[in-house]
Amino acid sequence: MPGSMRPGDVLAERYRLIDLLSETRGGRFWRAWDTVLSRPVAIHLIAHDDPRAEPLLSAARDSAQLHDPRLLRVLDAGTLEPWCYVVNEWGEGRSLDIMLAEEPLSPRRAAWIAGEVAELLATAHRQGITHGRLVPDNVLVDQRGSVKVIGFAVDAALNGVRPATPASELLDLVGVLYAALTGRWPRSTPCRVPTAPEHHGLVLRPRQVRAGVPRVLDSLCDAALNPGHVPGVVAPRSPDRVAAALFDFVGDRHAMAEAEVVRNRGNTSPRIPVVDALVWAPDPPPAEDPGEETQVGLPSFDDEVLDPDWRTPSPEPPPPPPPFEDSPARPLFAPDPPDGQPVRVPRDDIALPEPAEFWPWETDPSQVPVVEEPEPEEPVPGRGWMRGAALLALALVVLLVMVYAFNRGRDDADRNDSGSDGEPSSETLAQVTPAAVFDFDPFGDPPEEKPELVPLAVDGDPATAWETQGYRDPFGPEGLKPGVGLLLDLGAERQVREVRIQVIGNPTAVTLLATSTAARPTRLGDLHQVAAGTSKAGQLRLVPESTEPQRWLAIWLTSVPQDGDYRGRIAEVQVFR
Repeated sequence: MPGSMRPGDVLAERYRLIDLLSETRGGRFWRAWDTVLSRPVAIHLIAHDDPRAEPLLSAARDSAQLHDPRLLRVLDAGTLEPWCYVVNEWGEGRSLDIMLAEEPLSPRRAAWIAGEVAELLATAHRQGITHGRLVPDNVLVDQRGSVKVIGFAVDAALNGVRPATPASELLDLVGVLYAALTGRWPRSTPCRVPTAPEHHGLVLRPRQVRAGVPRVLDSLCDAALNPGHVPGVVAPRSPDRVAAALFDFVGDRHAMAEAEVVRNRGNTSPRIPVVDALVWAPDPPPAEDPGEETQVGLPSFDDEVLDPDWRTPSPEPPPPPPPFEDSPARPLFAPDPPDGQPVRVPRDDIALPEPAEFWPWETDPSQVPVVEEPEPEEPVPGRGWMRGAALLALALVVLLVMVYAFNRGRDDADRNDSGSDGEPSSETLAQVTPAAVFDFDPFGDPPEEKPELVPLAVDGDPATAWETQGYRDPFGPEGLKPGVGLLLDLGAERQVREVRIQVIGNPTAVTLLATSTAARPTRLGDLHQVAAGTSKAGQLRLVPESTEPQRWLAIWLTSVPQDGDYRGRIAEVQVFR
């Protein structure tokens, strides 16, 4: 790098360099002091003829347009031969990669930090600006409990990275959440955090890396980093939605910031202000009396002369504390009585009453009126029989009401099954014959699932069936694959009103997927879910939620019964329009 810069040198007649913090790839990162505004700043320096100089200045201009409290702003930029420099705000705190070097964060703390970054990205993306290199190294939590993002747009230019797209930066944002939860970095961007483990090209879910990750955060990371892996789970499409989901999980975000302040401070008591001496400050004048020592005390922030006793020791020693007075001795036992006297003496001043017969009233017993208790009334003949008959009649009425309600509910259920409540009935439907049927196993190696048996699922004979291979584990995120199924080509876009499926073995869970594209789907992400259900007595009826025409249907098995191995069997599939 041309020239030589040392601590104490002044750049642009304003910024005095203090500490060289890093030096990589021909660039230098300094902590400096703004002599005009009397505040610390951060300065990036590269040679003015470096190929990154012009992109760096352009990135600085873009970053300066953002106004957000979570951004360490660009304060100045320019070219001063032989240098090109960018001046940023100075932030003191701990970066996320340093925190994760100790241990992963708690779920609420991780969601709070990622949510703050998500809100900043949402503001930047609305202005068409991206960070370009969002990694845990560039996320900082300062001593005031605020989340700060370092090097917005500038860091990517310094590292020669091409500008990121909002879609790829959304994945980097979810990667920051993943790293905070697990201590592993799931993206390909170089970072100080260790790389996240993978399996068959898919990043392991956070719950598979670290136990105790809440399911809502686990699903958000998996849906974004492994799109289409789990059917029915939609990946977040913008930083706004990520921020809303995270802060809904966090709750009181201001309480998290206050807790971060306490964590940085170590206690809740006020701190004594710290006065930093700059390295170039002149030495203080010598004391008039070299032999006088100065006591350590509170700093003085003005020219007022305080009581000198707090700085200079007194020549007279302090008086000793007064002695403690001796307390009188107390005997352990009572003193012996005088000679000839008993140990216990009865008290004559207490007169005991004469024993008398107890009477609770103050009046004479002969004057108390006698109250005779009334004799119980004799039961009226026949009244018990009438009471029993009334109870019996009431029980019969309740029983009739229950029978009527049961029959009415069964009739309503029959009407619902027949389609009288808006669902299509068998009389108004027309069956659609698929143009072709294929096995659908995008997660298989090779991607096929007994294709020779596929025609048996649409041959009109329930006695024959297409079946899957036998699996030792059930389908799902924890199993070998999320599922398998059949793919039906309807020949053209058709409105699908109902799909009836006969299976062998219960319970069998089926998800109906569809797409209107002309090309044959090859991935699970090419289709979207329109209905789902579980078989009862070998029967399953799926009614799509949408009436939009579809070209392809997928009968996707997500859970199959276990008979030794896990195996699914589809005897017949019927499509109605």
